[in-house]
Amino acid sequence: MLFTSYAFLGFVAVLFLLYYIVPRRWQWGLLLGASYLFYALAGTEYLAYILVTTVTVYYTALRIERNADRQTGYLKEHKNELTKEEKKAYKDRQKSIRLRWILAGLLLNLGILAVVKYTNFAIANLNGLLHAFGKGESRQLSFLDLALPLGISFYTFQALGYLIDVYRGTVRAQRNFFRFALFVSFFPQLVQGPISRFGDLSQTLYAEHAFDKKTFSFGLQRILWGYFKKLVIADRMLVGVNALIGDPEAYQGAWVLVGMFFYACELYADFTGGIDITIGIAQTLGITLQENFERPFFSRSLKEYWRRWHITMGTWFRDYIFYPISVCKFMQKFNKACRRYLGEAVGKRLPVYLSSFVVWFATGIWHGASWNFIVWGLGNWAVLMVSETLEPLYDRFHQRFGAGGKAYRLFEVVRTFLLVSALRTFDCYRSVPVTFRMFGTLFTARNWNILWDGSLLGLGLSLLDYGILAVGVLMLVSVSLLQRHGSVRERIFAKPYPLRFVLWYGLFLTVLLMGAYGVGYDASQFIYNQF
Repeated sequence: MLFTSYAFLGFVAVLFLLYYIVPRRWQWGLLLGASYLFYALAGTEYLAYILVTTVTVYYTALRIERNADRQTGYLKEHKNELTKEEKKAYKDRQKSIRLRWILAGLLLNLGILAVVKYTNFAIANLNGLLHAFGKGESRQLSFLDLALPLGISFYTFQALGYLIDVYRGTVRAQRNFFRFALFVSFFPQLVQGPISRFGDLSQTLYAEHAFDKKTFSFGLQRILWGYFKKLVIADRMLVGVNALIGDPEAYQGAWVLVGMFFYACELYADFTGGIDITIGIAQTLGITLQENFERPFFSRSLKEYWRRWHITMGTWFRDYIFYPISVCKFMQKFNKACRRYLGEAVGKRLPVYLSSFVVWFATGIWHGASWNFIVWGLGNWAVLMVSETLEPLYDRFHQRFGAGGKAYRLFEVVRTFLLVSALRTFDCYRSVPVTFRMFGTLFTARNWNILWDGSLLGLGLSLLDYGILAVGVLMLVSVSLLQRHGSVRERIFAKPYPLRFVLWYGLFLTVLLMGAYGVGYDASQFIYNQF
């Protein structure tokens, strides 16, 4: 059931009605039922996957916490009887037990994710190796018929983040199984995030919510803004993107630059539009979800961009992969060895490079079981590591030439946008050799005239479409600029009612009349549904 379908609109409309009719103490239970209904409509066979994750993580977290509580109680009760060495030995034994539990929970659930998402990718690579060594078609392995359950990457990461937080003592384990099941399955964020932390989401997810007109209307406004991004901009831009990537041989040189810009706009409008709908639905229910974007295309460096883009995913990889790897015993020994044999300057950087490499490899393959995503992730890693290494040179350059004015900041923003868009071509073309070849034609083909000779009309977009896209992108940029000074919805709310009505009703008509719909007014799915 896509967010852009009539069925989904009917689903949430009924939910909104029931949510504020039922007794408030039943609201979270209603959400649990709605979430599992939503998931079942995507395929009842997928319910087993999310149930296994929910049950195993719930039980593992309880065992870990009970062990920690038992340790605390035992040490408190025998604090005057145990020697320092005995206390340390006891703590080590209990920590070992908790470590075994969390490893079992992580391996089981990451194993499920790996099997359904990466088995055929592994088989394809093994077949490639067999072919390279001349084993012939008789030795080729058959692919498995594995369907990817809806949102498995998102709910697995969210559940495992909770498990790690319980292990670290950051949050207390949820004793009520059904409440925990709601945390894992809360339907708006199943499709494309954000990846919530239990300590944040639980504060409003289980609370009793009275109907608040302002909160409800703000949620509807956020939903409408998301549909505007998705239907008016992203799905219209998709027509041009599909034309460009559908025939790479015909669209080279300057066309690649056009494709970079088109795909950047499409992906941003599609992904942020979906997140707007998700956060808006939650807000209408009185539930607060974390923001996932902070004006990423105003970033002045790739490092800043990744602090602003898909924020919950970035912080998840940072907190649960980068930091643990950076401080583990192996990395500490590796750090000392590097400093001893390679010197302080080089030695202190290699462990950071290695930890970051693991993070960006994981980020790439998380986005898709394909080499183009892996190369995209490692491309980001390479640029970030080079930038970090050369940072002292950048600082000296800025100090010497005073590169800090508005013109230079604008140059940095444009440079970062082009860099991000260039890396995204691996995502766009979905083939590493094709991507390199197409990017190379930017510097060899001499067809820049296509930008002004009317060739752009051959992509399936009319002059009206380009006009709508230009106005739509201008609106996105304007709203992003306004958001630097506070909530746009709050500022509109302060205006007289007739003006507010004209603005929001006008946006509704724009979505209704200018949205890019498919056959039977069935819009395309969100890009991040595939992850």
